[in-house]
Amino acid sequence: MSISTRLTDLLKVQHPILLAPMDIVSNGQLAATVSRAGGFGIIGGGYGDESWLAREMGVAGDARVGVGFITWSMAKRPRLLDFVLERRPPAIMLSFGEVRPHAGKIKKAGALLICQVQTLEQAKDAVANDADILVAQGAEGGGHGISRSTFPFVPAVADAVPHIPIAAARGVADGRGLAAALMLGADGVLIGTRFHASQEAAGSAAAKECIVSATGDNTIRSILFDIARRNVWPAPYTGRVLRNSFSEKWRGREAELLQHQDEEADRYAKSRAVGDFDTAAVIAGEAVDLINDIPPAAEIVRRMVTEAAGLLSGASNRYRVAQQ
Repeated sequence: MSISTRLTDLLKVQHPILLAPMDIVSNGQLAATVSRAGGFGIIGGGYGDESWLAREMGVAGDARVGVGFITWSMAKRPRLLDFVLERRPPAIMLSFGEVRPHAGKIKKAGALLICQVQTLEQAKDAVANDADILVAQGAEGGGHGISRSTFPFVPAVADAVPHIPIAAARGVADGRGLAAALMLGADGVLIGTRFHASQEAAGSAAAKECIVSATGDNTIRSILFDIARRNVWPAPYTGRVLRNSFSEKWRGREAELLQHQDEEADRYAKSRAVGDFDTAAVIAGEAVDLINDIPPAAEIVRRMVTEAAGLLSGASNRYRVAQQ
């Protein structure tokens, strides 16, 4: 069973499901597994660690996987993009930064350019800089973003740039979300938190268990954890994580936390190193309500496609349409 769209045609994949390039979590094993299951895996290049990327691209082997970057980090590591492009990935994904300085080099290397956008202005700018695929990112998901909600934003982007394939990102964790995104004009979905809670994802088993046991009500958008990591993003970006004792202690007291940043950052780093998620953050989105297990990533792809295909083919008997 498969679902074909402009996105699957362009990426030469079976299913319109992309792995979000979650920093560190989306390693070579997870990306390769998603690709071999018929989706498109993207290794999380994050802020840029050449040795880590070299290792994980090697782990992915002959699987067709892309690499995603937090775009402004490449200004500090200008060699990084060249390093990745030398390995001939089929696609590069850019998020949170200027597309123009990097687009030409990516396209010249023969890679598809995937741009994650949070506003219509960003979408139009990405298209003007030869983006092949847009990822319309809402605020429901884990990690950084702005404020638009996914399902109003997706059709707005689809209407604004109808000739460009679009993947919906944030708040999708099952086949219902995939089917809904397609009905709203998307050509596929980019999935983060659901794949974080998979067997192949890098990171702590305890963090995965936190995702399984949480609800969307347990998430919070803030800059608290960026302050604690000494990595505050520019406004208007904030990050969604699971609530914990640290967030409850400092919520609404960001200015005070900045005054105590050195001591709290040391405590946070130690907690993260030992997997103490009562202090360290688990990056996860509102879709945690839909996540109840930690299966292999290929099983996640299979479930999502099967459920979405059933809904799209009219298998649901919950609705009746009458001719008036």
